Amino acid sequence: MTIRIVFMGSPDFAVPTLESLVQRFAVVGVVTQPDRPAGRGRSLVSPPVKTSAVRLGIPTIQPQHLRRDVASKDHIQRWQPDLIVVAAFGQILQSDVLEIAPSGCLNIHASLLPRWRGVTPIQAAILNGDPETGVTIMKMDEGIDTGDIVAQQRIPIGPRDTGGTLSSELSTLGADLIVQTIPAYLSGQITPRAQGDSPTPYAPMLNRADGELDFNSPAQALARKVRAYHPWPGTFMRWQDSPLKIHQAAAVQAQSPGIGVLCTYQDFPGVGTAQGILVFEELQPAGKRQMPGDQFLRGAKAWEPAG
Repeated sequence: MTIRIVFMGSPDFAVPTLESLVQRFAVVGVVTQPDRPAGRGRSLVSPPVKTSAVRLGIPTIQPQHLRRDVASKDHIQRWQPDLIVVAAFGQILQSDVLEIAPSGCLNIHASLLPRWRGVTPIQAAILNGDPETGVTIMKMDEGIDTGDIVAQQRIPIGPRDTGGTLSSELSTLGADLIVQTIPAYLSGQITPRAQGDSPTPYAPMLNRADGELDFNSPAQALARKVRAYHPWPGTFMRWQDSPLKIHQAAAVQAQSPGIGVLCTYQDFPGVGTAQGILVFEELQPAGKRQMPGDQFLRGAKAWEPAG
């Protein structure tokens, strides 16, 4: 029997899932976000999922707001999906969409639900020092990541994992898990289990301002933040009235020279924190390229307290 699937997704994270689905099932349509202006020229750029769908020859629609777009909902109906698969689509689905496919909607979420519901679960797991994370296949309901769990797979979080590296690993993991799960789910071999009603942590939307480092925190927490927020939204501090981007940092449990006090540690720039020193291994001054911390020190005119 041919299984007809509509796929909903937008960013790079969702691309491996689309490409895995087309190898096993009939992906009859793709729903993704509209093209957005980007870059200095503000030219329109397609979501990565659209680029992949066009290359694969899959019909694609891009509703601005699916909840209010009757024509797009009708379009999905005409595709007659048996199942809708969602991965980082970027819009909340209401019941009229969730009920289009007879087998409902399965979502790939990049955490071990119920831990880290929300839009930034990967960053949250690293930021909070979780020893492991994973992906959850969830049968969607109208709540935010509250649906019943269909399948999960765990992986450890390594000491050098960043938001970017972990996202790449989880996107592949999710793609593999969904194609393994669909046949068993559709045949009734899997009974979804409820997440329960206990309070769960939520991972909110991030913006660039969230990346500013507060040296009132311990160095260990700040080092995790640098890892979690790389490459987006990135972390930075203020130096000589400009943002100094921090791409890679390490926490050193040495005596802090004082909260926010600039220093050097083994020929690398550092800053005193509430506990220990945050040492900058890779950074980027305003208007310049990314460079190792020791190279930055050799070229910096002054590594002095800001202000």
